[in-house]
Order: sequence, then C-alpha cells, then structure tokens
Amino acid sequence: MQVSDRVGRRMKLHDLHVLMAVVQAGSMSKAAALLNTTQSAVSRSIAELEHTIGARLLDRDRQGVEPTQYGRALLKRGVVVFDELKQGVQDIEFLSDPGVGELRVGSNPAMSEGIVLTVIEKLSRQYPRVVFHVAPGGTPALFDELRARRIELGFAQLSGVHAEEDMDQDVLFEERLVVVASMENPWARHRKIKLAELVNEPWTWPSAGTAFDARIVEAFRESGLQPPRATVYTDAINMRTKLAANGRFLAVVPAYIMRFPEHPSLKVLPIELPTTHRQIGIITLKNRMLSPLAQLFIDCAQDIAKTLAKGQAPTDRAKNISTRNS
Repeated sequence: MQVSDRVGRRMKLHDLHVLMAVVQAGSMSKAAALLNTTQSAVSRSIAELEHTIGARLLDRDRQGVEPTQYGRALLKRGVVVFDELKQGVQDIEFLSDPGVGELRVGSNPAMSEGIVLTVIEKLSRQYPRVVFHVAPGGTPALFDELRARRIELGFAQLSGVHAEEDMDQDVLFEERLVVVASMENPWARHRKIKLAELVNEPWTWPSAGTAFDARIVEAFRESGLQPPRATVYTDAINMRTKLAANGRFLAVVPAYIMRFPEHPSLKVLPIELPTTHRQIGIITLKNRMLSPLAQLFIDCAQDIAKTLAKGQAPTDRAKNISTRNS
C-alpha cells in the first residue's frame, strides 16, 4: 500500500492533534492533562500515527519529548491542515451569517491607530457581532505570525523590506512623515517654516535606533542640519500626539494619522521632511486562501486608502462602502 493510501485510509486527525499537543506540552503526561484524557491513550495515538507514517515521530528522554525530523515535517503540515479546517468552518459560519465571525490582524503601532483602526470602526458598524483581534508587531514579527497562522493578514511598511518568497505584498498607499503641533503653538500660525528654525524645539518621535528614528535623522542631515535629540522618545502614537496637543512639543507622525482619525487640535506644519516617503501595504501568506471576512477587511482598507489619493474625507468614503455592501 502506498503512503498516500495509508494516510488517506488510516491517518486520524485526532492522532495528529494529539501529536501537536504532546510537542506543545513537552511530555505525554502534560498533553494528557491538556486533552483531558489518559497518558496511555496519548501514547496509543502516537504509536498508531508512527505506524501509519512508518517513521518515529518523537524522541523520548527523562526531560520529556522532542519531535524528530520526521515529526517536525509532519507538524509543519499539520498546522496547515488544522488551520485550513478551522478557516473552512469559519467561512461556512460567515457565509451563513455574515454578521458573525472573528479576524486576526497584525500591525505596527502607527497603523493600528491609523488605517487598521479606521477599517475596524467602519466594519464594526455594519457587522457589530464580528470580533477583531489586533496583534502588535514590526514587519519581521508579522512574517512569523503569518507563518504560524496566528494572524491572517498584516499591515506593514513595505519599502526597504526584503520580499519573502512565501509572502504576498500589496501596496495600499505611500506614507510620508509630517511634523505636527498644537493649534495653540506659535509655529501653527506660520505659513512658511524652515526645518533649521525648529532644531532647538522640544521634539517627540519613536525610539532611538528604530527605522522611524533613522528616517528623521536622515531628513535633518539631508537638509544640511545636525539632527537634534528628541525630548521624548516613544513608539506610542497617542503619547506623541497628546504631547503635541498640549502645546509645547513638536511631534513627528505618519501623515495618514492626521487623516483617519482626524485630530482637530493639531496642525501639520508647512515643512517638507525629505527622504521620509515609504510604501505601506498588506502582507498575506501565499497559498493560504483568505476568509471572506479577511477579504472584506482588505477591500475596505483599499477603499479607505483611495481617499488619500483623491483627497476625500474617510468618513464620507465610508458611507459609500456601507451603501455598496448593504
């Protein structure tokens, strides 16, 4: 009997699930407790699976168990199997009732508080029972989360990021960095400002050594200036915008943060920060069929991104999306 025949007729999803639980727990006994069964039942499932595959899947010692190279190969595919089955059930649930479902999205902090937040606000009005999970992380972390199937799509900066062979990257819009200040800040009344005039002002931008910080430093140097040190380094967008809104600070933020959601207490200063333009897009895992809810999320994000190019208010565009989908 060929391997494919053995697998199709004799391999049980339950046994594969037990294998995944054992590796995750690190021992047969812990896996048994996790699965609310007996250790002998766990051992029997592993033995049946090894017999079906025809190879040892686990190495056992006093410290516990570790997957063999054969076990790791099977586990890698097993994660995909259970993910696809789970997605299939969720697809059926969403198709039978589009008002329910769950979606896991990954994003860096800036986009979480910008376009991701805006998409969620729009969709949650139309589908109030849908649950969204937003996992924070930079681009490398999002790649790992996608491969582990802990998220279905990620929002990230694409410029300067090496394209991974197993990932699809779709550009949404081009981001530029801007300097914002309180409407009460004296600089908000200026029609023309040179970057050199602001060197000694209190600044806030993301942590030193980050890619965001490097872009700002490069912008000052491109303008022939010695980059100043920020007074407050923080990756939290809310903290930077609040510091600026309180009156003293100048904050550097992505331009789209000022569009969705809007910040009426802040003004974008008339300063061009050279060399700070970057592409923002959506990352998905190749050959992984997207759920209807994920595709809906992407469609909404693309519609919102178009407002940046057209100069239309995102709230107005959202009404068009809602009307089209109703």
